[in-house]
Amino acid sequence: MKKSAVYWLLLPGFVFLAAFMVIPIVLTIGSTFVQENAFTLDGYLHFFKDPYFLKILLTTLQVSVVTTLVCVVLGFPTAYYISRKAPRRKGILLALAIFPLLTSPVVRSFSWMIILGRKGLINNALVGLGLIDQPLDILYTPAAMMIGLTHLFLPLMIISLVGVLENIDQDLLKAAQSLGASRFTAFRRVVFPLAVPGLVIGAVLVFVGSLTAYTTPALLGGKQRVIATFLYQNAMTLNDWYLASVIAAIMIAITFIVVGVMNRMAKTLNPKG
Repeated sequence: MKKSAVYWLLLPGFVFLAAFMVIPIVLTIGSTFVQENAFTLDGYLHFFKDPYFLKILLTTLQVSVVTTLVCVVLGFPTAYYISRKAPRRKGILLALAIFPLLTSPVVRSFSWMIILGRKGLINNALVGLGLIDQPLDILYTPAAMMIGLTHLFLPLMIISLVGVLENIDQDLLKAAQSLGASRFTAFRRVVFPLAVPGLVIGAVLVFVGSLTAYTTPALLGGKQRVIATFLYQNAMTLNDWYLASVIAAIMIAITFIVVGVMNRMAKTLNPKG
């Protein structure tokens, strides 16, 4: 097939993406630099000078970073275990890992509200065992949002890692051990560098998903604002579309920065690609 024919086949997709994604994003970001037909940075200056806005941004970054780290810590060994199983058992384990994605985020969030509430399962168990005298305030805190988001995005981390780990030849580990490396050293020097691409993809998906998630933080965070709920509040409740556009532009900028940093880290951890 000629290259020109391939380009013509790709054209509908490019037109669709340009019309419904690229152009709206460009217009949204462009509108933040214009007020009263004049170029301005007042929206961004106002955002970064306001302590309340900065607190929301820092809370969002904290929740996103911690959620990503927890998903890495939980997802890597789980994915490695699944990748080493026979195809039939691997399929069953993957189905179990993916199962949370088949449940609505609203249903999952309400389930966590029952578990984390002051009269929820965790507090009742701790009080019943005599470990605490008063129920803990877990619900409507950043910790509750982290728990809900970890449950929401952990399957993405596992899926991203399994696809990479299952393609690592076990003979490489045996060769490393035959040359005197311990199991841990062989894992650190062989498996981990080769798994970096899946780790980066999974981390980006989890971080960006946590950064932009709305339903879970809105239900589990209560009055704790994150940038997604703050954007919704300004757009739909306060009808301040200019500030909402500024917030959206900041979210897009953070996404590109994170992707760039993760790619740089991937090159550092695996310089040979």
